[in-house]
Amino acid sequence: MEEEKQQPHQQPTPTLPLPRFYGQLGGSNDGAGKSEWPELVGKSAEEAERKIKEEMPGAKIHVVPSDHYITMDFRLERVRLFVDSAGIVEKVPRTG
Repeated sequence: MEEEKQQPHQQPTPTLPLPRFYGQLGGSNDGAGKSEWPELVGKSAEEAERKIKEEMPGAKIHVVPSDHYITMDFRLERVRLFVDSAGIVEKVPRTG
């Protein structure tokens, strides 16, 4: 019986550089665009929404009571405002 020679398994070398994502998922690497607003904690939901839309005109604002469940899907155009019973922002608003 003839034994076959086994070649060591080699991984192919990629021919193109892999993409780099720093900052926002799938976004640009230039740092443009804001993704969170810590200065809005303690402000009213209306004031926070107005400020976010000034800086991110295409934003879809979702006002959510802090104790409610939310979906875990990620959307760059969405900003959630977690508010208390008086409508005051309790957590840092972020895109996603």
